[in-house]
Amino acid sequence: MILYPAIDLKDGQCVRLLRGEMDAATVFGDDPAAQAKSFVKAGCKWLHLVDLNGAFAGRPVNGAAVEAILAAVDVPVQLGGGIRDMATIEGWLTKGVSRVILGTVAVENPDLVREAAAAFPGHVAVGIDARNGRVATKGWAEETDVMVTDLARQFEDAGVAAIIYTDIDRDGAMQGPNVTATAALANAVQIPVIASGGVSSIDDLVALRDCGAALDGAISGRALYDGAIDLSEALRVVSA
Repeated sequence: MILYPAIDLKDGQCVRLLRGEMDAATVFGDDPAAQAKSFVKAGCKWLHLVDLNGAFAGRPVNGAAVEAILAAVDVPVQLGGGIRDMATIEGWLTKGVSRVILGTVAVENPDLVREAAAAFPGHVAVGIDARNGRVATKGWAEETDVMVTDLARQFEDAGVAAIIYTDIDRDGAMQGPNVTATAALANAVQIPVIASGGVSSIDDLVALRDCGAALDGAISGRALYDGAIDLSEALRVVSA
C-alpha cells in the first residue's frame, strides 16, 4: 500500500480544509515546493496534489505552485482540481504530472474520462468524493444523487488507473477514515482504490491496510503536518 502525502494548494499556499470548507482553511506553509521536497526526502514515493481554487473555478489556478513542485522532486505526482477538458489533461501530463484526477467531469461528462483514459493509459484516475454515500462535485460544493459504487462501476472497462475515494465528512477532521465504505468500494470494483479523508493516526493506516480489501494506497494531509503521524513509521506500516 502506498502512502500519498497530500499537498492541498489554495492561493499558492499549502493548506488543509475542514470537511471541504474553503473558509475553514489552515495554512501550513507558503512554499509548496519545499514541502514536497521534505516529503520525498523522508522516503515518500508519490505525492498527491489538489488545486483547491481550481476545483471551484473549473480550471487550473495554482499552476505556478504545481510546476514548482514538479521541478523540485523526481517522484511521480498525481493532481486533481479544475481538470475538466482534454486540453488541460494533456497540458498537465506534458508538464510532468504522472496522473491526473478527474472528479466533477466523471459525473458530468463520463465520456471525457473514457476518452482520456484511452488516450493516456495509466495516467488518468477518477476522484470520487462523497457525503453519506452520494457523490459531491465542484469542489464538494454540490451534492448529487449518484451513489459512489454506481459511479465507480461505470468506469470498470475504461482503463482508469485508480479511484481516489474521499469521505468528505472525515476530511481534515482527524476522526479516522471511513474504513468500511472504502473497503466495500474496493471489493465492488476491479479498479485500484486509494483511501482519502480522515487518515489521522498510524492505527488508521493499519486499519486500511488490513481492511479486507487490497487498497492501492492511502492519502494523508493534516496528520502529517500536525505531527499526529510519524512519517517514517507510516511508511514502514504501509509497506508491511
